[in-house]
Amino acid sequence: MSIIIAQNLSKFYPVAVKEPGIKGTMSHFFRRTYRRIVAVQDVSFEITPGEVVGFLGPNGAGKTTTLKMLSGLIHPSSGNVRVAGHVPFRRQAEFLQKITLVMGQKQQLLWDLPALDSLKINAAVYDISDHEFWIRVGELTEMLSLDGKLTQPVRKLSLGERMKAELLAALLHRPQVLFLDEPTLGLDVNAQVGVRDFLRQYNQRYRATVLLTSHYMADITALCDRVLMIHQGKLMYDGRLDGLLERFAPYREIHLELSHPPHPEKIELYGDVKHIEGRSVSLIVEQDMLTRTVSRILDDFDVVDLTVTEPPVEEVIGRVFQAGVI
Repeated sequence: MSIIIAQNLSKFYPVAVKEPGIKGTMSHFFRRTYRRIVAVQDVSFEITPGEVVGFLGPNGAGKTTTLKMLSGLIHPSSGNVRVAGHVPFRRQAEFLQKITLVMGQKQQLLWDLPALDSLKINAAVYDISDHEFWIRVGELTEMLSLDGKLTQPVRKLSLGERMKAELLAALLHRPQVLFLDEPTLGLDVNAQVGVRDFLRQYNQRYRATVLLTSHYMADITALCDRVLMIHQGKLMYDGRLDGLLERFAPYREIHLELSHPPHPEKIELYGDVKHIEGRSVSLIVEQDMLTRTVSRILDDFDVVDLTVTEPPVEEVIGRVFQAGVI
């Protein structure tokens, strides 16, 4: 049974159109005209309990708008959505106990107070007893490596520590469903790894369902087997991440280390040259031609080393977004 169900979910915004000059201003004042902006259009998908799903798309694709509809912050223009058995935009107390929304560019912790003070406010909001509060804070503090940090003013914490404290605050009531919008935004590599490790551990311990957006492909590849791809408000792909690579990357990269620098004109006969520097060469070759091309290269060149790799996932997704079609 699915815990998140979206059926033909759409969101449109009317935007007033104003002509320049005094005449346009007067006309705009007395009789406004509008054009419709499509943020999300006919998006349908289902997510089962315990899944960690990546939600991919370029800026302005509709990711955050979708998350806001799923969490009940905005009302869909059309379509149906149910999360944990509830209609999100009704904002029922029972529903709010089951979900959380974390946005990397927003914060809920009070800047000048220790994070612990904000956590106590959250505990009161969610009616968490003192005994249970300290148990949960202890568990999450250990999982997030925040020992000694919660008693410091939030402004004194590093960006990575603040993001971890934000996650702790968002998860204090142990929600079943996590909507995470760029949770590693702006963090350094070590902080990103720490957040990913925590999310993986939290999912395994509490079987929480996670819908995650990120521009860092390392977040997606580390946490998500399944991805949703949205472009210009429309769902382009729903399936396994490795299936995405197979479907949209029908080529491979051949990396060569030769005994002597090759002539560029000659190496171009074997594939698209991605990189050439001295004795090192990288070629793009269609997958169907891979075996034949490798055999020809080994016959025609003195090869010191040869490796074949799949293209980086971010490169594949970039090509999909550029094409704009499945």
